[in-house]
This record gives sequence, C-alpha cells and structure tokens, in this order.
Amino acid sequence: MQPCVLSVLLLNVFSTFVSSLYFHIGETEKKCFIEEIPDETMIIGNYRTQLYDKQREEYLPATQGLGMFVEVKDPDDKVILSRQYGSEGRFTFTSHTPGEHQICLHSNSSKFSLFAGGMLRVHLDIQVGEHANNYAEIAAKDKLTELQLRVRQLVEQVDQIQKEQNYQRYREERFRQTSESTNQRVLWWSIVQTLILVAIGIWQMRHLKSFFEAKKLV
Repeated sequence: MQPCVLSVLLLNVFSTFVSSLYFHIGETEKKCFIEEIPDETMIIGNYRTQLYDKQREEYLPATQGLGMFVEVKDPDDKVILSRQYGSEGRFTFTSHTPGEHQICLHSNSSKFSLFAGGMLRVHLDIQVGEHANNYAEIAAKDKLTELQLRVRQLVEQVDQIQKEQNYQRYREERFRQTSESTNQRVLWWSIVQTLILVAIGIWQMRHLKSFFEAKKLV
C-alpha cells in the first residue's frame, strides 16, 4: 500500500463566505483543508464523488459502494468528527474553540481498490455560519412570516459578525503575546551576548597582562 499523501490547503474562509471547489484524489491519498473558524459556529459540508471512466475518458457519478471518510480536528488537535460516509453525503459540526480547524477527506480504500487505482473527483461545498442555515425549513417549521424570517436572518448575521470580531481580537491578542515574547527573548539574548563579550574582553586583558609580566615587559 502506497503511503498516504497529505495535501494541506489553507483556506481563509469566514462565516460570511461559502466555499465551493473540487479536487482529485487517488486510492490512498488524503486531502485536508484548514479553515479559520470562530467559536460556536456551525459548519456544513456537502460533497459528491465522481470516478474517472478510462473507456469514456470522463468522470461519472461514483457507485454506492464507494465511501468517503471525513475527519475534523480542532485547533488543539482534538478530533471532533470522525465518520464514514457514502459516495455522496453531508457532514455537520460546530466549533467550540476559535482557530484553525482541519477537515480531512479520503476514500474507502477497500472499496476503491476494486477500480484498479482509478482517479476520484470530489466536489466539496463548505458553508460556514449563518450560510449553513436552511431558512426555508426554519420558516416552515416555526411558521414565520417573511418579515419575521428576515429579522431572524439579520439577528443571526449580527451575532455571527460579533463572533468574527471576537475571533479577530483573539488572533490579535495571540499575535501581540507572540511579538512581546519574541522581543523579550531578543532583548535577553542581546544582554547575554553583551555579557559574554565583556567577560571575554576582561579575560583577554588579564591574560595579556600575565603574559607581559611573565616576559618582564611590564
């Protein structure tokens, strides 16, 4: 079995953005996406797979026997979602820690091997924040008028904006702490270098003095 290839794609996607893309993976290949997400934010991912047909030389919908494994880790490297899905599916999770979340997908090797190492195309649509809500279903379930639904959308958008602002302040605070720590280390290193140079200078002066005294030049 070939070693798993881990491709990490950094996507700066916030809750006001919907990410849609497709990518190709082999039998043992693994694709990971890193998304910066505020805390207490819902994320929904929809995907579908297509298998390359060598005879037709095009991608066709994958069979039901082919599955996809989805794993999500939070910024502390804690697994918050790990599940096997079918050839087409939807996964959902909620972030509890602000920061970079890693979303990884790879094929079901035991099933995929039946296709003699074919190439798989995966279409992925990631919805973050209020974009993950299905307002048509919410309106039907809660029996909301158009005005009530619009007000609810605005309230949730404002709430999500506040979460983003809190996350930006969190990032700014971490950056400030890192900068202060780096500056402090540089300062201490400069002090240590200065002390070392002074000590070497004193030692050289004493050594030269002893040398001259031994030679009776002083």
